[in-house]
Amino acid sequence: MTAQTVDTRGRSVPALHAVFAYIAAVGLVLLLMMLLGLVMRMAQAQWVTIDPGLFYILMTMHGAGMVGIAGLGGAAILWHFVRRYAPVSTGVFLTNLVFFLLGAILILGAGFVGGFAAGWTFLFPLPAISGDAWSINAAACYLLGLLLIGVGFLLFFLDVARGIIAAYGSLANALGARQVFGLAPEKDGPPAAVTAATMVLIVDTLGLIFGAVVLVLSIVNLYLPSFALDPLITKNMIYFFGHVFINSTIYMSVIAVYELLPIYAHRPWKTNRVFYIGWMSSTVMVLIAYPHHLLMDFVMPTWVLITGQIISWCSGLPVALITAFGTLTVVYRSGIKWDTASGLLFVGMMGWITGGIPAIIDSTIPINGVMHNTMWVPGHFHTYLLGMTAMLLGFATYVTRGHAPDSALGAAPIGFWLYVCGSVVFVMAFLASGAASVPRRFAVHLPEWLPYDRLGSLGGMIIVLGTLILVSRALLRIHSILREPAEEG
Repeated sequence: MTAQTVDTRGRSVPALHAVFAYIAAVGLVLLLMMLLGLVMRMAQAQWVTIDPGLFYILMTMHGAGMVGIAGLGGAAILWHFVRRYAPVSTGVFLTNLVFFLLGAILILGAGFVGGFAAGWTFLFPLPAISGDAWSINAAACYLLGLLLIGVGFLLFFLDVARGIIAAYGSLANALGARQVFGLAPEKDGPPAAVTAATMVLIVDTLGLIFGAVVLVLSIVNLYLPSFALDPLITKNMIYFFGHVFINSTIYMSVIAVYELLPIYAHRPWKTNRVFYIGWMSSTVMVLIAYPHHLLMDFVMPTWVLITGQIISWCSGLPVALITAFGTLTVVYRSGIKWDTASGLLFVGMMGWITGGIPAIIDSTIPINGVMHNTMWVPGHFHTYLLGMTAMLLGFATYVTRGHAPDSALGAAPIGFWLYVCGSVVFVMAFLASGAASVPRRFAVHLPEWLPYDRLGSLGGMIIVLGTLILVSRALLRIHSILREPAEEG
C-alpha cells in the first residue's frame, strides 16, 4: 500500500472510511428504530396517545429496521476483520450500504407515506388484503425495499465467499473441516473469525435466496391475484429467510469478541477441533431450526414441528457454549483492563447467552402453545438482540477510538452503564409480562397490564439515552479522525 492509503496505525484508509460509513448509518438508524420502539411501549403504557393504526405502522417499521440494521452492523464487523485474512472488495462492501439505504427509504416511505402496517414478516396474504388501510403500491414499495436490501447482502456475501475461497481453497477448509476429520493439524486451522464468517455466508446466502424468491412472488401476486400462492409454503419460506438472517446477525457480531477481547486480555483466542465441530454443526442446525416459528400452525406436518423443536434446543448450544467458555477463558485472571469497548463486548456476549434461555423455553411445543403470542417472545429476542447491539456498540467504540485510550469502566462511562441497566429493566418487563400472559402486538393495553408497560418504557428511555451517548461519541470520534489528515497537511 502507498503512504496515502495507510494511516499511522497501518490501516487502509479507504477501508477504514467505508467502515466509518457503516458505523454512522448503523448508529443513526439504530437510534431512530429505538425511538419508534420506545413510542410503542409508551403508548401501551398510556403515557402517550397515538392512533392504533399508527402503532402498527411503527411496529412494522421498527421490526424491519432493527433486523436490517442488525445485519448491516454485523456485516461491518465481519468485513472489517475478515479482510485481515482474505481479499474482499471495498466496492462491494459500499454497494451493500447503498442498496441498504435505498431499501430503507422505500420501506420508510411505504410505512409513513403509504401506511403499510402488515408487520416486518409481510405474511401472505396480509400485504394484499389490508381493508383499505394501505394500497397495493405501498405494499409493493415495502417488499421492493426488502428485496433491494437482500440483493445488497447477497452481493456482499458472495464477495466474502470469493475472498475466503481464494485464501483457503474452499469453504470447507475455512470451516475447519480438515481439522474436524483429522486431515490437518489443529494448529493449522483457520482463524475463528474466518470460520464464523464462512458459516454466516453459507446460511445467509441460502436464506437470502429463499427470501428473494418469496418477495418476487409476493410482488407478482399483488398485481396479479390470479397468480396464487400457497399460504403455508409462503410462510415457511418467509420464516426460513427471516430466522436465518436474524440469527446470522449474532454470529457476525461475535466475530468482534473473537478478535478484540484477546487484544485486551493479551491472550490468543485458541481454536481446536471442538471449536470447528461446533461451528460446522451450527451451520446445519440453523438451517433446520426455523419451524419453531410455526408451532402454532397446526396444519404443519407433525414430524417437521418435532424436528424443529429438537434442533431448536440444540442449534445455539455448540457455538454459544464454545464462545462463552472461550470468552471466560480469555479474560479469567488475565489482568484485563476493562474499558467501554471491552465491557460492551463482554456484556453483549452474556446477553446473547442469556437471551437463548427463554428462547429455548418458548421453542418447547407445550410451552409455546401458551406463551407464543405473549410478551415473552419479544422479551427473549430483545434480550439477545440487545446483547448483539452491545457488540456493535463495542466494535464502534473500539474502531473509532483514534489515538486516545478509551475510558476505563472504573471512571464510570455513563453511556455503558445506562445501556446495561436499561437493558436489564427493559427485557425483564417484557419477560414478566409474558409470564403473566400479556399478549403481544396489542396497540391498546388493559389497566392491569400497565405496570409492566411503564416499567418497560422506563427501561427503554434509559437504553435510548445510553445508546445516544455511545453513538454520539463514536460519530464525534469519526469526525475527529477524518479531520486529522487535513490538519496535518
